[in-house]
Order: sequence, then C-alpha cells, then structure tokens
Amino acid sequence: MGPLASAAAAAEAPVRATAVRIGSHGEEIRFVVDLSGPVRYRTFTIAHPNRIVVDLPKLDWRTRGEGPRRRNAVIRTYRFGTFTAGANRIVIELRQPAAIARSFVLPPRGKATGYRFVLDLKPVSQEAFLSGVQAPARGGRGGPALRPAPKRRRAAGEKPVIVLDPGHGGIDPGTRGGRGTREKQVTLLVARAIRRRLLAGGKYKVVMTRAGDTFVPLRQRIAIARKADGDLFISLHADALFIKSFRGAAVYTLSEKASDDEAAALAKKENKADIIAGIDLGRESGEVRNILIDLAQRESMNRSVRLARFLIGDLQREIKLVRHKKHRFAGFAVLRAPDVPSVLIELGYLSNAADERLLRSPRHHAKLARAIVRAIDRYIALQSRLSKS
Repeated sequence: MGPLASAAAAAEAPVRATAVRIGSHGEEIRFVVDLSGPVRYRTFTIAHPNRIVVDLPKLDWRTRGEGPRRRNAVIRTYRFGTFTAGANRIVIELRQPAAIARSFVLPPRGKATGYRFVLDLKPVSQEAFLSGVQAPARGGRGGPALRPAPKRRRAAGEKPVIVLDPGHGGIDPGTRGGRGTREKQVTLLVARAIRRRLLAGGKYKVVMTRAGDTFVPLRQRIAIARKADGDLFISLHADALFIKSFRGAAVYTLSEKASDDEAAALAKKENKADIIAGIDLGRESGEVRNILIDLAQRESMNRSVRLARFLIGDLQREIKLVRHKKHRFAGFAVLRAPDVPSVLIELGYLSNAADERLLRSPRHHAKLARAIVRAIDRYIALQSRLSKS
C-alpha cells in the first residue's frame, strides 16, 4: 500500500473509544469517553423513562463498559453501540432527573495523550427535566398507522417473499450468555444460515430487516416487511430466563392475551427495544401504539398459527424444544404487521449453558436453518393449494 492509500485509509478509519469513566465533579456527575481523535456529537433528552442520548459518528469501541462500576445518584446505567449505518449512540438511563450542565470535547494536553468527550450532569426536578426535553431530529417517529391493504395475488412465476428479522442489533445487544455470547450475534448468524438455504433452493426472494450489526426500530422492522410485500415475517431471538435449567426452542405468535406469564414477560422485554436504543416513543400517536386487530390482521394471525405448527413439527425433528407449550403467544410489537403472517422463534436460551453452547455452533445453525426452511416450504405449498381452491 502506497503512502497516498495509507493516508486515505487512516482518514477513513473510525475514531477509537478506549474507555468510559464516571465520577463526581462537585455537585455534578461527569461522564467521560476517552477517544483517539476529535468527534462531532449531538445530545438530547427523552422522558418516560428519563434518558440522555448522545449521537456520534461511527466509533471503534475498544471498551466493554456498560453501566457504572460504582453506584451514583444520577446514572442508573448506560449503553453504547451502532444506531444506524455510520452513526453510534450512547444512551444514559437516569436514576433521578438530571440536566446537561455542559458537554465538550477536550484535546490532548498534559499527561493526557488522547481526546475526551465530557458530559456533566446536574440533578434537577422532574418538572425542570421535562421542560428541557428535546425530541431528536430523526429516529423518534414511528410513521403513519399501519393500515391493512388488500394482499395482492402473486403473478405466475413470481417468487414468495420471506422476511427474516434477526432480533436486536447495534446499540441493543439483547441477552448475553454466561460465556459472553450476545443475542444480536446469534440471531444474525442464524438468519444468514436460513437466507443461504432459502436462496440455494431458488424458490424465494429473501429480505433481511438488518444485514449487519445495526439497530432497527421495531416499527421499522414491520415497515420493511410490508414494503417488501412479504409473504412471511420470521423474527429470531435467543433470550434468557431466571431459571437457568430451562432450555429449548419455542415458537410465538401474536395475541393480545398471553399464553402464560413467561410469554407475557418476554413480550414486555422485547417491546422495550426502542427504549433501550433511545427512541422517543412519546411522539407516537395512540393510533400507532395501539393497532386495531381488524379482519385482515385476524386472517394473518390464523396463517401465523398455521406456520407455527409447521415450524414446531420440523424443528423438533432437528433440535430440542421446550418441554411444555411449544407454541406460545403474547403481544409482541414486532409481530403486529396487519397483513403479513408473522412468528417469533425463540432459538434457545442463552441463560442455559447447553443452549448457549449449541447457539455458538455453525452445525446447530445449519440444523435450525434446515428445519425452518422445510417448514416454510410446507406452509407456502399449502397456501398455494388453498389459493387455487
């Protein structure tokens, strides 16, 4: 590589974030990120729950810190990661209301060899916090209400569209297993394995809600499926439970009433993904937050149940499923497309050592892909017969 190419590569390389530190600064709490170079940034606050958000350009994170090491009065926890392509985000959850007293980037000086992004937070009343809330210029709105449109018939020879949704991503890592396995990594690897198998058969068009380690809001995932005129939407997850002996895969479909307490808790957790990533849900209208399950969605739910039964039958030929209630249902936001049959597959539980070991294995990913594609084949074939009858 010549000197010009080396210079260009260096110019394109992202700034490194090497450490995150939290300390007291008089009556304020100081939040510091050590950087290898200067950055531009944008800050804003969001209520319900109270959060402070910092948007940054793409960074190379060399620190694993997520949450303060020592308890302090202001910051409950924080997280960072990719928010959109080419952009990173830090989300700070507050223990008590606080305002940004000042924010700045310090250049190297004295013994400090790198740059530092500094955020000073001062405690304020909830009223003062709310008065200073600033909604982000992008990423806060969920778009118009999802109204069902008549599902068009596919033209002869037109391939069915399968939408694969690897759960979590970017700033939202999902669950972390005992060996450090991240849910967002597992779901993407399995989605890629399914995609390869679907495309190899030559019968389908495949759309991914995310192709890399990026964050995609829940409602945008639905919008992607609808824009693609998806015939199926399959969301992939690998969660954790308090009972570490619990293991196996399960299939979930949408229902306003949960099948059991565990399903309800899982839906509640998954529906918080946008909060984790620092999205302002307060600007959503009630119409958007509470989609009416009309006749079109009821038909999609019936088809989702049909797909779930095929999936359970084929998955249990390849892998271990949960002992009881292999088909469960709850109010998952990501399954609310009114006109696209949708299921959520719990691939296994990263809280269980045996499941985590399997979910790290490419051989196990291949088994999952084989079973899921076989179920898709059976479902699409049945729907084709029904449409002709």
